[in-house]
Amino acid sequence: ALTVRFITRRFIGDYDPTLEMIYRHVAVIDGEMVHFEILDTAGQEDSLQIEEKIKWGDGFAVVYSVTDRCSFDEVMRLCFLINHLHASPKRSGGTAEQPPVVIVGNKKDLQFDRMVSTEDGENLSKALKIPFYEIS
Repeated sequence: ALTVRFITRRFIGDYDPTLEMIYRHVAVIDGEMVHFEILDTAGQEDSLQIEEKIKWGDGFAVVYSVTDRCSFDEVMRLCFLINHLHASPKRSGGTAEQPPVVIVGNKKDLQFDRMVSTEDGENLSKALKIPFYEIS
């Protein structure tokens, strides 16, 4: 839903969260035309699958639901994998430049179902030195 909202500027409430999709989108950012290819993962990958997807990406939004503690608990592991896989000299041609990563807590509007506090997200963000946003 987050990806579709970014691309279409509309909220789609009814979608299949287990369906993996690649979206292509062009946007003007800071006066420059940027071509996006966004892999919206289903989040059900095994270790080998997720490693291949991380190698494919140039930037990452690691999204968890504030109503699902298990999704939050995966954030640190995914951020570690991103850093580890992108630090490889083979991938980066000898230099280890880290890709942009942001942590996103989704479903901020579901306050009564919340299992992860804003403070939890902020603390993890500070520990990993990665920007953090909570959205709805």
